[in-house]
Amino acid sequence: MNQILPNILSTIGNTPIVRINRLAPEGINLFVKCESFNPMASVKDRMALSTIEAAEASGALQPGQTVVEATSGNTGIGLAMVCAVKGYPLVLTMAESFSIERRKILRFLGARVVLTPAELKGSGMLAKAEELAQTHGWFLVRQFENEANADVHTHTTAMEILEVFGEDGLDYFVTGFGTGGTLKGTSRALKERSPHTKIMVCEPDNSQLLGSGIAQERNPDGSPKDSHPNFRPHLMQGWSPDFIPKLTEDTVNAGRIDGIVPIDGNEALRCARELALREGIFSGTSGGGTLAGALEVAQQATPGSNILCMLPDTGERYLSTPLFEHIPAEMTEDEMDISRSTPGYRFDIRSAAAPEAEEAAELDADAAAFVEQVTHDAEQPVVMFALEWCEFCWSVRKLLKKLGIPYHSVDLDSVAYQENDRGGKIRAVLKEQYGVATVPQIFVAGEHLGGATDFFAALKDGSLEPKMAAAGLDMQTLEEDFEPESLLPGWLHQR
Repeated sequence: MNQILPNILSTIGNTPIVRINRLAPEGINLFVKCESFNPMASVKDRMALSTIEAAEASGALQPGQTVVEATSGNTGIGLAMVCAVKGYPLVLTMAESFSIERRKILRFLGARVVLTPAELKGSGMLAKAEELAQTHGWFLVRQFENEANADVHTHTTAMEILEVFGEDGLDYFVTGFGTGGTLKGTSRALKERSPHTKIMVCEPDNSQLLGSGIAQERNPDGSPKDSHPNFRPHLMQGWSPDFIPKLTEDTVNAGRIDGIVPIDGNEALRCARELALREGIFSGTSGGGTLAGALEVAQQATPGSNILCMLPDTGERYLSTPLFEHIPAEMTEDEMDISRSTPGYRFDIRSAAAPEAEEAAELDADAAAFVEQVTHDAEQPVVMFALEWCEFCWSVRKLLKKLGIPYHSVDLDSVAYQENDRGGKIRAVLKEQYGVATVPQIFVAGEHLGGATDFFAALKDGSLEPKMAAAGLDMQTLEEDFEPESLLPGWLHQR
């Protein structure tokens, strides 16, 4: 943008429209609107800012008031960004079936996430948000009925599209629906300014709510009374909740939908992967589903047609979902073959010719005194000599956290231990006094327990708990089937 912006919210919108080349059918001009270019990587950033600012303007949201909303992920992430900038506490309700990475992003941004049972579907997380708002006097966003959700797409998304295609250049606009805000707001402006543009709406083929023709029962405030009878669980997170949102129904009643395209979930996954492999575009399952719909529309479109489909978010929101189930974390056989094609720097060979570690520096008296003092500190009986980014050290950190054990980590590679090679001198003392050159090394009340695997073994054989008890520390009970080795680096399990 080549300018200094007042805050991150100023970067919302003006997302690019990109031509699809290798996946586009011959004779068809296929384009995607990449909403992952928003600061929190989804189209929901638009509605998050719009709904909060509308509530501020109306007085419905007061300074310091807690915001609460039900979310499948992207709305919550957008709200978390907006609330972080504006200083509002945020509580989000989410069905436990949605991807783990979404919860972590939300909490990283400062939101609190209240999970609801998967079997209660979207209606359950919505009911929980309403219950929390009523009980605590919090501001409920009501994204599924909130007109500010649709308005932002009328004023921004649609205008961006019209700026590119003009008032007679776009033949088809293809989108799914979650809240219905993008659908209602964008279609409203396109039908007014470019009436020949056909609005094509995608939904899961095994869970056709609009395609069923069955009306959604509603409460007086427009919220759904219950799950839609035609809803079935489907693969497209963020698409088609278990009810027809009021904003979506408004679009149906206004006669602005020209066609409904049922999408097979596996085809959505395939198209998302093809977008990455053949166009270099990283999109989620919903984006793959919309592209699948656009490709189907293209089969009936006249040559030369311009088709635009929405890609709502980024593929990073789906790392723990079926979209990535075929993607390994470790080297494949093909990658191992590439590694073996040259002799050096290979994980499958530990060469005897590898250079020996340099001799430890002469013992330093101050370093020795430090090791003695820190390992016998009654205020911090558990101490770990570690490296900040060592995978084995992080394995021990994770286990100590699960056990609820406070500890002191002496990170020998950190800035505090770099001057005059203080960290190296401490390692030399550990090697001389305890015969160990590796990290981590763990001590409890002055007793040397050893490294990561030694620590895990002490937990498994029962010798760790009395040591902790003697140091005045209580260990939390772990799951019966928990294996501490599961915390070790993944690559170690392949050896």
